[in-house]
Amino acid sequence: MGQKTVAETIKEITARHLTENNGMLLGESISAVGWVNGTVPDVKGIVELPMTDVAGSGIAVGAALVGRRPIFVIRFQDFLILNGSPLIFFAAKTKELHGNSAPVFVRAIASDGLGPVHSGVLHSIFMHFPGFIVCSPMTPKEYARVWETYMANDDPVICSEHRLSYQNTEELPDSIVENAVITIYAISCTRFEAAKAVEALAEDGIRCNLVNIVQLKPLMLSPRMLDPLKASGLGLVVDPGYEIAGASRSIAYELNQSTGCGVKALGLDDRTKCLCEPLKNSSPDAARIVDTVKKMLKKGGQ
Repeated sequence: MGQKTVAETIKEITARHLTENNGMLLGESISAVGWVNGTVPDVKGIVELPMTDVAGSGIAVGAALVGRRPIFVIRFQDFLILNGSPLIFFAAKTKELHGNSAPVFVRAIASDGLGPVHSGVLHSIFMHFPGFIVCSPMTPKEYARVWETYMANDDPVICSEHRLSYQNTEELPDSIVENAVITIYAISCTRFEAAKAVEALAEDGIRCNLVNIVQLKPLMLSPRMLDPLKASGLGLVVDPGYEIAGASRSIAYELNQSTGCGVKALGLDDRTKCLCEPLKNSSPDAARIVDTVKKMLKKGGQ
């Protein structure tokens, strides 16, 4: 039997939680449309919600307050906006203000191919508010670690999933090389493209470090994060969400302040996300990452 996919890992974690931990899973049309890309098991503890887009988070937060540790599935991250109020203004605040935690695990699912209102990557918004743990796992072991973090704490978690991860079976280790001239930090689905970009740049004689970011908040500025940047002197943070006021710029700033090195952000342009020409505005792909790195190096050499 081969390695588990991310989807299979999520399904197994969910089955154990619902059958062994008195857990529950809430979401819209869970069983009606492919059991959420094959990530949800057919077991007791599932609450099918109506297609209202607004009530689900309130129900999930209420369940968390009484100890059920609910998994709340949001099929498209764009719907985080509609569901945001109970999460942001209650779940994230109640522990600090009232001493009562609401540890809801939000499965916020992103995509890169379902149009301008079903393809958003909105984890940056939830990084802005205190009280959340925000993660974006892309491998089976990473997802398992994110779940372990959730179960070991009593904070609400925004798990920024991406559909491109679901069939992945491989772990994605950092790649640190001698005499690297830049360190690329990649988030979510851009990690696959960043790996391709590093290979393409190496063919042109440009040596790059690649560091993977899974936990976006709190951001752990460990030696694993900082040492490659200090050695290369230049950095690039790549995120599939909007660049302006987003995760890429926030993390680039933190890295710059911690090392003094020049760090650029790369994400979606400040216009509607679209996958079709002539309005195309999609997550940074390998070609765009390569082009950005070369421009940075050229500018640095002038």
